Amino acid sequence: MERNHHEDQCNEIEALDSIYCGELEVLETEPHKFRLPIATTEYDPEVETEGLSCKLLFTYTAKYPDTAPLVEIEEPSNFHDGYEEELLEHIHKTIEENLGIEMIFSLVSSAQEWLNVKYDELKNAAETAKEAAKRKVEEEEMKKFEGTRVTVESFMAWKLKFEQDMGITERKEKVAAEARKLTGRELFLSDNTLNESDLKFLMDAGESIESVRIDESLFQNIDDLDLDDSDDENDEDYVPE
Repeated sequence: MERNHHEDQCNEIEALDSIYCGELEVLETEPHKFRLPIATTEYDPEVETEGLSCKLLFTYTAKYPDTAPLVEIEEPSNFHDGYEEELLEHIHKTIEENLGIEMIFSLVSSAQEWLNVKYDELKNAAETAKEAAKRKVEEEEMKKFEGTRVTVESFMAWKLKFEQDMGITERKEKVAAEARKLTGRELFLSDNTLNESDLKFLMDAGESIESVRIDESLFQNIDDLDLDDSDDENDEDYVPE
């Protein structure tokens, strides 16, 4: 018995209308021409910035499903170059696998799966690019801390300049100057207690301060005096405290 292709086509249209709950849009009936939308879950028709979406336009041929239906892609959203050709090639392979049976549901499902896989690839590529950009920024930041390899000579030069800039060298010189051994004359002149005791002695003796004359020549050779305590220890009359 010869197959009634028209009847098979009408039955499939009814089944598709029931499956897709109003998404099926019939444009013509002789032959049947209709469209169905497909989209990834991330796609938002109000925003249209994420996800992939398009509409599949089908046209039955006279002896469909024994022959392939005509398939077109309409209103692609966020498709990159070459996506339409790739999707049509994918659909045609599915058609070849299903010749002889009603196949629109299988074609739509296969196309939907292709969109999901393709969008996953886009997301992975975007994530990889993001990670690469992040690593590049981190590498640039690390280069700031690498600097020039430090040697003894470069460190000592840096240390000298740093101490000069911070005033450390000047303070060191001041401390060293203050810490060096005082001469006998400096010791005498710096000891105010000696001055005060001598003045007090003179004043007790009835001498006025104005009448006191200091012969500085007496102190010129004071640095040559041997003030070592060892001489006291050799003195027979020396009694240690």
